[in-house]
Amino acid sequence: MQVTTKAIVLSSLKYGDTSLIVKAFTASDGIKSYLLKGVLASKKGKLKTAYFQLLSQLEIVAFHKNKGTLESIREAKINYQYQTLQTNIVKNALTFFLAEMLSNSIHEEEDNQNLFDFLEASLQWLDTNDEISNFHIFFLLALSKYLGFYPDTSDKNNIYFDLQEGAFANILSLNPMIMGENLIHFKQFLGINFDTIHTIKMNKKQRQELLKLLILYYELHLHGFRKPRSLTILNEVFS
Repeated sequence: MQVTTKAIVLSSLKYGDTSLIVKAFTASDGIKSYLLKGVLASKKGKLKTAYFQLLSQLEIVAFHKNKGTLESIREAKINYQYQTLQTNIVKNALTFFLAEMLSNSIHEEEDNQNLFDFLEASLQWLDTNDEISNFHIFFLLALSKYLGFYPDTSDKNNIYFDLQEGAFANILSLNPMIMGENLIHFKQFLGINFDTIHTIKMNKKQRQELLKLLILYYELHLHGFRKPRSLTILNEVFS
């Protein structure tokens, strides 16, 4: 079946000498993987290697057999041209981290327009704004809403956050908990938007600690989730 859809590139791996395997989150069918035969050798084709950089926002014409095999792309064009995301060193490190987190978190081969709209708008915000040191923390919290495990805020005044239960608590248990200074910062991210993330003041150590807890939150709630290898690079850049 031929499909014209928007797509966001999550990974791009060299296959053989001339081909790429590209994993993308599509507006029409969720996660899809494509074999782009000969794209690295072709200079005149409709598919250019540069289109398939991490988190590129594309419009593609693809053939979807929907049999769990690699699909094919007939045409592609840039749907949103990034100005800074792939050239700014800090944003580039964020790009690797976010792409890996998304690739490890989203597995469904079905449309989820709300999630696609969120990703599209979030990445465009990142591209056009400069105060981004808290972006990835707010992004992961907001993303959890679309993945089905956003924190239950009904008892927000309690003194712990139980990562296993996804809810605030007043009693310590054997479950991993957010508490103390980490909890103060965690609560500040709830119920805000991207335009106010710069108002939350944290140093690099506090940011790294909260990020580590959020990644654990993902591990606890997503079956088969793998810790992102790009986290080390991200921490180095943000230090």
